[in-house]
Amino acid sequence: MEQLSRREFLYRTAGCAAAAAMSLAGCETKPVEKVSTQKLPNIIFIMADDLGYGDLGCYGQKKIKTPNIDRLAAEGTRFTDCYAGSTVCAPSRSVLMTGQHTGHTRVRNNMGKVGGTLVLDNGSPQRRVPLELQDITVAEVLKQAGYATGITGKWGLGEPDNNGIPNKQGFDEWFGYLNQRRAHTYYPPYLWHNEQKQIFEGNANGRREKYSHDMFTDFALDFIQRHSHGPFFLYLPYTIPHALYEIPSTVPYTDKSWPADAKVHAAMITRMDTDIGRIMALLKSLTIDNDTLVFFCSDNGAAKRWDGIFDSSGPLRGKKTDLFEGGIRTPMIARWPGKVAAGQTSSAVWYFADLMPTLAELAGIRPPSSIDGISVLPTLLGKPQRTDDRFLYWEFLTNNFQQAVRWRNYKALRQAPDKPLELYDLSKDIAEEHNIAAENPDAIARFEAYLKTARTYSPNWSI
Repeated sequence: MEQLSRREFLYRTAGCAAAAAMSLAGCETKPVEKVSTQKLPNIIFIMADDLGYGDLGCYGQKKIKTPNIDRLAAEGTRFTDCYAGSTVCAPSRSVLMTGQHTGHTRVRNNMGKVGGTLVLDNGSPQRRVPLELQDITVAEVLKQAGYATGITGKWGLGEPDNNGIPNKQGFDEWFGYLNQRRAHTYYPPYLWHNEQKQIFEGNANGRREKYSHDMFTDFALDFIQRHSHGPFFLYLPYTIPHALYEIPSTVPYTDKSWPADAKVHAAMITRMDTDIGRIMALLKSLTIDNDTLVFFCSDNGAAKRWDGIFDSSGPLRGKKTDLFEGGIRTPMIARWPGKVAAGQTSSAVWYFADLMPTLAELAGIRPPSSIDGISVLPTLLGKPQRTDDRFLYWEFLTNNFQQAVRWRNYKALRQAPDKPLELYDLSKDIAEEHNIAAENPDAIARFEAYLKTARTYSPNWSI
């Protein structure tokens, strides 16, 4: 009889206990077929940190230069209605990795209300809640199909010496920040390389020699080079443009009459854009450009709207920490020459929970059954698929317990447990200015019925 590790057993036998609260097709159990008999594609998932919906040229930005990301959009498909997993860092990443929305995923906020790990990477008690061994990640799913898996940047889902670290969550190679508060500086005294600290003497005592963003790009380029035979999965959660606003140079914005932080914000985005250009150039030089599916997005909305300068939230209401569109809607670009249509704009509605089942279908692997996302591979490949006839759910437990749900063109929002639902028609009111709840009692009743089943109990985030 085949001997299975506890983790493999959990993966193969994951049940559908949460099926009643899951979205359409969230409990699919039959094996999926590979998209073709051809070689499996490499996958690169690049994610900025606190990048706003309007911070890129291809999404309407006029002042910040992003030619390489704009080229990704021109050579791929740009999505207008894609959503992050949450309005802040850690839960958004947990949704991305586990395929479960914030009513089910392990990590539902940056810090737990109770419990959590108190002895942390940066030494202060923060109640960080890590992923556990029974949580199955995208990386583990892809390893089932033979992918080499790597991550560099900000993790935020585990601390040293617990089960949440990337090397225990399906990643072969890891370099970056474990704790997101450590990631608030770009000149760290150390970063984690797998399970060991890599010390940077040049950053000791206030010196600023090693810029973390540049090191992430170098690691990514090296990983791609070493695994160019494929298939590989590279998760690149950059920390730019999250504050602190630190950068070696504000060129090409040094002479602008903007506030100092605005110059750094713009320079950070352009620096990231340049490095994405380097990654794309490497794919071409290795002749694996056509064999690689590249995504680009942000982990949540803009931390600062920069109204009147960059208008980082674009036409959307709110920003990071809001469940209005400005807090959760993300730019999303997918590029795969010959497979994903070039120069297209899609209004298909999808979110981070959909990444796992999408990549699982691409790799011909059955995803865990207890997930909330659906595969949007047909949408990526330009095939007919309806993705909005289901509930997409978010919750946020800072200050008040907030909930948001999207279904078709409707967005329902509750800003506190004792508040009534607000309702917006995003097809007519992308800025969420007109609450139409009073005129649509049937829709409100539908949303209220769903919300009764939307979440499962969490000891770390009880209401």
